[in-house]
Amino acid sequence: MAGNWPPISYVLNTLNMATPIKGFSKLSREEKIKALQKQSKLAETTVYAFDEFIHPEKQHLFNDISENVISNYHLPFSLAPNFLINDHLYMLPMVIEESSVVAAASKAASFWAKNGGFKTKVIDTVKHGQIYFSWQGDLNHLKYYEEAIFKLINATTDDISANMRQRGGGILGFEFLPVKNMPHTYQLLLKFNTVDSMGANFINSCLEAIAPKLIDFINHTDELSAPEKASVVMAILSNYTPDCLVECTVSCPVEALKSYAGDYSPEDFAKRFKTAVDIATNDTYRAVTHNKGIFNGIDAVVLATGNDFRAIEAGAQAYASRNGFYSSLTEIKLNNKHFEYTLTIPLAMGTVGGLTQTHPMAKAAMEILEHPSAEELMQITAAAGMANNFSAVASLVTSGIQKGHMKLHLSNVLNALGASEQEKKAAIKHFKGTVVSYSLVEKFLNTQKD
Repeated sequence: MAGNWPPISYVLNTLNMATPIKGFSKLSREEKIKALQKQSKLAETTVYAFDEFIHPEKQHLFNDISENVISNYHLPFSLAPNFLINDHLYMLPMVIEESSVVAAASKAASFWAKNGGFKTKVIDTVKHGQIYFSWQGDLNHLKYYEEAIFKLINATTDDISANMRQRGGGILGFEFLPVKNMPHTYQLLLKFNTVDSMGANFINSCLEAIAPKLIDFINHTDELSAPEKASVVMAILSNYTPDCLVECTVSCPVEALKSYAGDYSPEDFAKRFKTAVDIATNDTYRAVTHNKGIFNGIDAVVLATGNDFRAIEAGAQAYASRNGFYSSLTEIKLNNKHFEYTLTIPLAMGTVGGLTQTHPMAKAAMEILEHPSAEELMQITAAAGMANNFSAVASLVTSGIQKGHMKLHLSNVLNALGASEQEKKAAIKHFKGTVVSYSLVEKFLNTQKD
């Protein structure tokens, strides 16, 4: 039957679909846009937008960052001031499209600066890499050779890890583990310290060098012989970093919470806040959104500093499920009229390598933060997450989240609706004491045109 299928070009044409483009990456920028226009029938205004956001002088830097670049996607680069972290005052660079995130972070930072600030500490900085292999031998026998294997690992990676070792990092150790529900499939789990780099390239280079040597060792050691030769499945770092942890705590007397309590007493506010956190601890539906509030701040700093927000998100979300169900990344203590709130989160971040040194704005972000080490950046970023989460929970248990959010979102709605400067001023005045929604803003603007 397979030989009777019509050519793919015929099928695509029959379905009125464009023929796949060969060698797209080799086309010039202009040719890529022409191909896109032909396939997607873009409006001319969209094509003009591509040109508008090309950097007049440094486009070559952005072209090198990604593949098939036709323009740049701009996000606001904002500052959140007054972050007192371990008694040092910072302004935090934040890259995010949501104005309420920066406003909430700034408000919380100012409040906590007057109440002891954010107290942070790095618990550990261990990262992991994995070599998966198929082998029909006994894992217990392999463990007898761990000393010889560690010597082999160090010898194999001596050149790769030389610079890392000079900076105080390198390979810390390893263990052999079975893969659950997969007979004859094992992993060599290696532990790394990558100092101030995020370390992905270093870890992967080490793993790919070690893997064939490990398999060769197994296949040429008589005591480890098996009916079939061992073979590598894959070698890759893990973005699950439960041993690369940072902790951030804020605390104050309950009475100091008055400015966040709204119509409640500080005592009632603190109790409501604790109830909200307890719900996030025990209910997954709420926990996801609770933790999303943490990442409002974290992702904004991670993006600003050129770090890998996808890796950090994946690792932290897995960590939130470490006890068998998805739960809050924060915990709260409320006793003797004292409020204490703590965030514990894995943050595998770097301050050297990657975009941190090549992207002009990432370099600027590092300068704003006074050129932190990776451990310092972990602590700064955790404080951003704490600030946004605290503000979000405080809003939820008092006035609700939409009041403040939509007020700050009003300018975006007005721009989307094409409001004039005069209409914007009128709208801001009108919605000062009322609910904001897209439809209500649109209705208001229509009345201005009558």
